[in-house]
Amino acid sequence: MTVVGKVNGSASIGPASQQDMRRQNLAVVLGAVAAHSPLSRADVSGRVGLTRAAVSSLVDELIARGMVTEAAATASGRPGRPGRALAVNDAGPAGLGLEIGVGHLGACVVDLRGEPRVWRREERANAGRPAGEVLAETAALAAEVQAEAAALGLRVEGRVLAVPGVVPNDPGGLVERAPNLGWRGVRLADHWPDADTVPAPENEANLGALAEYWSTGQHPETFVHVSAETGIGAALVIDGGLFRGARGFAGELGHLPVHPDGPECACGARGCLEQYAGETAVLRESGLAQHHPGDVVALLAERAGAGHAPTLAALDRAGRALGLALTSAVDLMDPDALVLGGAYAELADWLLPAVRTELAARVTVRPWAPEALRPSALGRRGPLLGAALTTVRRIMADPTLLPVG
Repeated sequence: MTVVGKVNGSASIGPASQQDMRRQNLAVVLGAVAAHSPLSRADVSGRVGLTRAAVSSLVDELIARGMVTEAAATASGRPGRPGRALAVNDAGPAGLGLEIGVGHLGACVVDLRGEPRVWRREERANAGRPAGEVLAETAALAAEVQAEAAALGLRVEGRVLAVPGVVPNDPGGLVERAPNLGWRGVRLADHWPDADTVPAPENEANLGALAEYWSTGQHPETFVHVSAETGIGAALVIDGGLFRGARGFAGELGHLPVHPDGPECACGARGCLEQYAGETAVLRESGLAQHHPGDVVALLAERAGAGHAPTLAALDRAGRALGLALTSAVDLMDPDALVLGGAYAELADWLLPAVRTELAARVTVRPWAPEALRPSALGRRGPLLGAALTTVRRIMADPTLLPVG
């Protein structure tokens, strides 16, 4: 069974049926095993507050769905029958994450523990190429990675694709616009070679924020996650949920005007943040060619670390512009934290001082602590990891999505 769809779908509110209660209890038991294994059935009962008989029935169902395994009985040193250790199945359901960047393709498979088991990133120049060509190459990479996962005993149960563009609240897999790729109105199903494996698209900044929330253990409930490679995107997490806006267009921080009379942006407006803090602007100001071969983020970090004056000046300029934009985000949203992801995380040593200076000077209507701004521990891995974790999180929340047997 393939599990695809929007990242944060909503459920109707009403009286809980017996089936709903069992679904919720399955999720509670699976969550306990995933977080604290190895556990015996008695241990699970004590942790989740259900009777041993109820837990035993739920565990049997999770085993039948291929999500939990049970080892042979071992003596625990305690009175009573020896326990049998429960654990999440290492060779069971998994999520496939895919990513199309301006300069790369990525694919990974994550198991039910949230652990990446297969990880691939390939440098590709995707900007300006036909969408069908890029998607065909992505599908080929997905097939290779899925085959590697199958060799490990993992079953891919869902596919999500991270893209640097606007993905509206549309069930048909539409990428409304990805300006840095040159895409407009691209529907994945029209180009994907296998109709049974079409992934659900999602904005890469949203997925980076969700990965931060799900996997780092350092997240507040309300924060702004800003990520950058060629473009700049932001994701808004409010009370633990992703805020998309009325049509799914929320988070376009890169096109917030920071200098209204500034240079024209690719979006058609003037003075957008991307013109000061985007990759192209930083490369230009640091004296590097826009289409420099190789990993430009690593090169910028290397030059900044060596004290290269133009690079340091370019990153300071970018940090000041970013701080100006984030001031508006803080005043509008009142977040607990600001998290810099993507390329910004890897350049944080040189960006943060200027960003903090701007925030300290401009956030005046509420308290603001410098430590509320921090880099993501995931760096550029966030969007791809978030894409794969989306399926895993859906399964963990509703184990009945997978069939018995």
